[in-house]
Amino acid sequence: MNTRKAVAERILFLCESKNMSVNALARSAAVPPSTLKNIINGGSQNAGIVTIKKLCDGLEISLYDFFDTQVFKTLEQEIK
Repeated sequence: MNTRKAVAERILFLCESKNMSVNALARSAAVPPSTLKNIINGGSQNAGIVTIKKLCDGLEISLYDFFDTQVFKTLEQEIK
């Protein structure tokens, strides 16, 4: 799994666990819905840490909590 896909899956997981739609997250995070959908659907190859921080704020979690998963701990290096 690459980082882009891991971020997208983490966002979807967190939305589901908080019973929140993607559009509701976009509103609460003050991120355009199109930006969030591009991140999830692969239209954006680099979400950017500022955008991820806004999403974390909308989910009421920290950046640490967002990335504190086994998936992120075991991602392989993407630059070869």
